[in-house]
Amino acid sequence: MSLFVIGDTHLSFGVEKPMDIFAGWENHTELLHDAWTRLIQPEDTVVLAGDISWGMTLSEALPDFRWLDALPGREKIILKGNHDYWWVTVKKMQTFFAENGLDTLRILHNNCYAYENTGICGTRGWVNMDANADDSANAKIRAREAQRLDVSLTAAEQQGLQPVAFLHYPPVYGSGCNYEMLDVLWKHQVKDCWYGHVHGKSQHKYAINGERDGICYHLIAGDYIQFIPQKIM
Repeated sequence: MSLFVIGDTHLSFGVEKPMDIFAGWENHTELLHDAWTRLIQPEDTVVLAGDISWGMTLSEALPDFRWLDALPGREKIILKGNHDYWWVTVKKMQTFFAENGLDTLRILHNNCYAYENTGICGTRGWVNMDANADDSANAKIRAREAQRLDVSLTAAEQQGLQPVAFLHYPPVYGSGCNYEMLDVLWKHQVKDCWYGHVHGKSQHKYAINGERDGICYHLIAGDYIQFIPQKIM
């Protein structure tokens, strides 16, 4: 039994949104499928760190969910990305999954999941990718996402689990930081944080990979890891 992670699958089986118009995204669903089926066993768990589907509604995203559900893995744990417009309430999503027989899909939102002695925690997050821009308008978003992360990490600790964090947005990017999110990570003594969102070589070079202030950061955006799910445990 192993734990894997990948971000930014950007699936579009139910809508017309081709990704292969972007450099580095050619045949990305085929690459993902081949790597996934080669590496992941039926008993494994996979965290999907946001930007799952281009569908605007649950119905539009259904072909993407079915594609994911059919792949190997006992659980596929999904957190929200900035392009997951299909995202609604947890109850509605869980009901939709159950009604459509999507037995392996789980939602990570104000909760956590246990993997052996580890607590799988996370939320979408937020950081301004332009360090020179006025980010004051996003203060409420940052505070809300920090609270959601705190709730998730607290849930893990209450179960006696060692929490790890999965985010969509990087909490640190270039010279920009989401200090509200970082404060929560430090408060809960999180040692590892995986994140996506950052695409293309021009942005990858500013992404943090490695230890900073006691936390080890890992970029796992699909194009950065060449659509190969990363084994982390």
